[in-house]
Amino acid sequence: MPSSKQDIIQFLQQSFPPSLENAEIVEVSDKSAVMLWKVSSIDLRPGGTISGPTMMALADLAMYVAILGEIGLQGLAVTTNMNINFLRKPSGNQNLRGECRLIKVGKVLVVGEVWIYSVDLDEPVAHVTGTYSIPPVRSVL
Repeated sequence: MPSSKQDIIQFLQQSFPPSLENAEIVEVSDKSAVMLWKVSSIDLRPGGTISGPTMMALADLAMYVAILGEIGLQGLAVTTNMNINFLRKPSGNQNLRGECRLIKVGKVLVVGEVWIYSVDLDEPVAHVTGTYSIPPVRSVL
């Protein structure tokens, strides 16, 4: 059963309180989510650019939010794989936007992609693909 943006926000605040400290859910729709990452000095690496781990955190959260929006509030859905391609240097003084699209939603695995943008750039700064494992539904006998 799909979940609304507000349902997901409440779930994350209760189950994963730190997850929305630097992130904001902009939109949750059919097999997709848009997130905003509020960049701060702790997200920067030498040279004034945004660190790779920050971009991976945004991608992982965007994919999780899209999955929660599609299949419902599944606390035990877990990341099984993530790959990132860094395409260009993000602006260190601008927030990041992550746009997730779920490519395949199966019974056990969900595959998706996230395009990451500096909010001041039209071209993406990174492309992430990932897979999540969905816990099996157990029937009570």
